[in-house]
Amino acid sequence: MDTIALVGPSGTGKSHRALIVAHEHDVDTIIDDGLLIKDSKIIAGHSAKKEPSKIQAVKRAIFMEPDHAAEVKDAITRVMPKRILVLGTSKNMVEKIVDVLNLPPISNIIRIEDIATKAEIAKARESRLKEGKHIIPVPTIELKPHFSGYLIDPLDIFFKKPRSKQRRKLGEKSIVRPTFSYYGKLLISDAAIASIVEHVATSDDTITKTSQIAIKNFHDREKGISISLDVTVRYGQSSIWNVVRDAQIRVKQVVEYMTGMIVSEVNIAVKRLSID
Repeated sequence: MDTIALVGPSGTGKSHRALIVAHEHDVDTIIDDGLLIKDSKIIAGHSAKKEPSKIQAVKRAIFMEPDHAAEVKDAITRVMPKRILVLGTSKNMVEKIVDVLNLPPISNIIRIEDIATKAEIAKARESRLKEGKHIIPVPTIELKPHFSGYLIDPLDIFFKKPRSKQRRKLGEKSIVRPTFSYYGKLLISDAAIASIVEHVATSDDTITKTSQIAIKNFHDREKGISISLDVTVRYGQSSIWNVVRDAQIRVKQVVEYMTGMIVSEVNIAVKRLSID
């Protein structure tokens, strides 16, 4: 089994071009927004487009729910795909999906800028922002049982042969308007993330206090965020290295779960020891 990825910011037309990319790279299975799609049929998973909020949608898209991930992994084992196309907003996102689903390492990353013009990407963004429309690469007849009550429109996709005006129909895709597209923007302040970090870090009695919690957004948004904090550790109960390492893992997992953001690093400095 081979794994390739299609990467681009949200709303730039990845799902719109998924079937064309699949056709050109001999792909038989697609992972898109929490769904496992094989031969134009939804085999397993739950669509992020059905979630009530953007945070829940992100968590669904990267398979953060254990039951969701287990369902899709079992389905992959069962259908034995030849080549999988994973869609995501960044390199980090598709690598996270591949890791969670135990897929082979990505052999080829295709960027939306390589297969779509600036004008096409701008048009896709406008459609997403103004109309709240999303595309799922399956036929409408297959989609309707999974999205009862949602706005679903058919859309024909064509592939233009080089040096020829002849067009050949590849398939049909469908457009869904998710409920959260009506809610506008969602902003999470650094103070909210810092509160989560403090609570999670001190949930282990070995860490008695935190201070100087800093949240840094990388210039390259694909890298996510960096978290730094100072801690006071209770003396003599456990190895300081183990205490800090466990805290790093807890903070990363909980912040990603609660916010949907990617946490690239958690830097912890032990400033003091407390003695009962």
